[in-house]
Amino acid sequence: MPSTNEISQSIKKVLKNSKSIKRIAFDIGQSVVKIAYTATVAKKKTTHDKRLIDDEKSALRLYCIQVRLEDFEAVLNFIAENGSIATNKATFSSTTSTQLLEKLIVEKLGLVLYKVKEMDCLVRGTNFLLRNIEAESFTYDHHNDKCRYHFETIRPSVICPYLLVNVGTGVSVFRVDSDGKYERVGGSSLGGGCFFGLANLLTAEVELDEMMRMAEDGDHRQFDLLVSDIYGGKLGNLGLRGDLIAASFGKCAKKSVADELKKYPDFRKNVTRSLLLMISNSIGQFAFMYGQREKTNRIYFDGFLVRNHAIIMRTISFALQFWSEGTQQAHFLRHEGYTSAIGAYLTGSSLVDSSDAQFGAGNEAERLSWHEYYSGCSDLGRFVPTAPLSMGFTAAVLELECAEIVLGPFPLLAENIQVYKPDVADLNLDCEAREFWIHTFEKSVDGVVKKAIESQTNCSTALQRVQVFREKFLEQLRIIREKPFAYGNSNVRNLLDLREQLLNEQDFDDSYLSQKTMENAAAVSELSSLLKSIDEIVSDRQRLFRVTRGLLAGNVFDWGAQKVIEMMESKDGLSFSLAISSIPDRPWLIDAYDEFEFSLESKSYNCAAIFVDNSGADFVLGVIPFARELLRRGSKVILISNLSPALNDLTYREMIDLVPLLREADKCLASAIDNKRLMFDHNGQGSPCLDLRKIYAGLNCRVIDEQVDLVVIEGMGRALHTNLHAHFLCDSLKAAVIKTQWLADRMGGKIFP
Repeated sequence: MPSTNEISQSIKKVLKNSKSIKRIAFDIGQSVVKIAYTATVAKKKTTHDKRLIDDEKSALRLYCIQVRLEDFEAVLNFIAENGSIATNKATFSSTTSTQLLEKLIVEKLGLVLYKVKEMDCLVRGTNFLLRNIEAESFTYDHHNDKCRYHFETIRPSVICPYLLVNVGTGVSVFRVDSDGKYERVGGSSLGGGCFFGLANLLTAEVELDEMMRMAEDGDHRQFDLLVSDIYGGKLGNLGLRGDLIAASFGKCAKKSVADELKKYPDFRKNVTRSLLLMISNSIGQFAFMYGQREKTNRIYFDGFLVRNHAIIMRTISFALQFWSEGTQQAHFLRHEGYTSAIGAYLTGSSLVDSSDAQFGAGNEAERLSWHEYYSGCSDLGRFVPTAPLSMGFTAAVLELECAEIVLGPFPLLAENIQVYKPDVADLNLDCEAREFWIHTFEKSVDGVVKKAIESQTNCSTALQRVQVFREKFLEQLRIIREKPFAYGNSNVRNLLDLREQLLNEQDFDDSYLSQKTMENAAAVSELSSLLKSIDEIVSDRQRLFRVTRGLLAGNVFDWGAQKVIEMMESKDGLSFSLAISSIPDRPWLIDAYDEFEFSLESKSYNCAAIFVDNSGADFVLGVIPFARELLRRGSKVILISNLSPALNDLTYREMIDLVPLLREADKCLASAIDNKRLMFDHNGQGSPCLDLRKIYAGLNCRVIDEQVDLVVIEGMGRALHTNLHAHFLCDSLKAAVIKTQWLADRMGGKIFP
């Protein structure tokens, strides 16, 4: 048995930042308790002199923890002894008698408890996850050998209405129209309680997980009467498959057959499978009928019987597809086990005066946007089993980080053409691409470690922390190689984001800070002479081509591309003039320059929104001359950077710091800045890629107000790995240089240089 100290250490690993809890809520079940709380996380930042200092800002996280009922008191003791809760009001939901646990919470933590409606919590928690977590919803395809989980992009505007089929002890069906508007439209007694009770009677098994394992291994055909058993091979006029179940347990109608079946060595497995198929097929059938009546095609299934049990998801999916004749699919949630706990937390915001509450204790969870914090999720999105923390304590954790701003879909996305999916390569399905990119990330880890150490050479703990990053990142890559659906969608964007999260976790917030500062200064020193040489070009057509070629040349300067890194770190380095001369003659691999030139010659765009990529030469010598040319032709321009650091990508703070230098470098730029024809904004993100589903709301408003009619996306991560196939309601231009041989080969082009 583990010691008390060992259990305490295990709890500490799970109950993160317990000293800064802002508000807490509970979802109490018969065997597990889910705890949801917000807490602030102290942040550190890298300085220009390569030290690490405390940041005045802190991050806000939402933690959802699932613990066994027998471990709950130990968790409460830990919070009481080691934690601090800013708000003494807490909410809880429950479907069982909780008086003893309520008393325990009050005694241990000194909280005032308020019970909230279970269904309020379930609905609000479900909507919160669908709004904030990418690929929260999925369908299950048992016949897909590459990946049985198909994750979806759901537009916020079409989340509701939907049916929520909660498969608990019984089955309840709810129509959901919004957070506060839902109604129970039906239900059934054939649910988890029915299965658990009958399986217990028939097999004497008392553990649900073991029942599921038996059902997976069983053969229902010994008990069930199939269509082929009745009609033999004469199925032509029926339009039915022979392996369809005509009567569950139909072969047991004769006592002699039933008695004989009981003697089979696999009786327990087979009868459990037949029972489970009977119940789950029924659930799928009446869910379809309720969907027809309520005129909604989107149906979500949740509850303890469904919870990532493959045989249940497979059967419900088949039943819904069968009865709807292929027009509907069953939808499931990655984190549905936490919905009620999250909903209880959200409901608790009404008990707090947000104007007087500490940050994180009020209504931030609903007011602001959140994203999944992959590195903090112990259960890896539910799809990868993990070892217990110790013999005496087990738990699962979902962790989300607050963006502290409101994010929303980019208003110029043309989703009437297709549902927008940012990522070009689906690494869940594309095995070749998955292996290439994981291998690439593995090879590049030493370079990332090197840059991280260089950024904090005056900090004694840098080496130790970067080794922790290295081990964790390589371990995550190993998991994703084996289980690509561990975090839902697997793609280049998410792998890059995971790497940044793990670096930030070890206090490497901006590994390229010094590099960016140096490159920005060097590029600014060249800007005036570059602009003068461009102005010497008399022909408008030739000048436009020159700045467009320069836009491509600037994109070469990328510390995320190994080939370019080798050139930049070589003895001779990589100059902007060399980059321009290395851009090949037209036609380019994807070449719409003639259409772009014709459009510019035939009209003046009102306003261009340019999503920029790297700092240094890319922004200063590539983007700025291109934007200046648009300004000269009568257009306004919004330059859009990242909000927070990622690789050597330009951040909003760095871009704003460059504005005075741009004014000094050129009169045209100075005039445009002063007259607010050249504007600067951020996308709300901190990634080398670009997800147009989650753009800073302030920028979205500006895009509408300024009547943007040209969207320019620059950079390999933003225009190739993501958004290559994105459609817009206005003209768009995507500019990038391929710097990866594998990608060049796959696209049928050539690598730079």
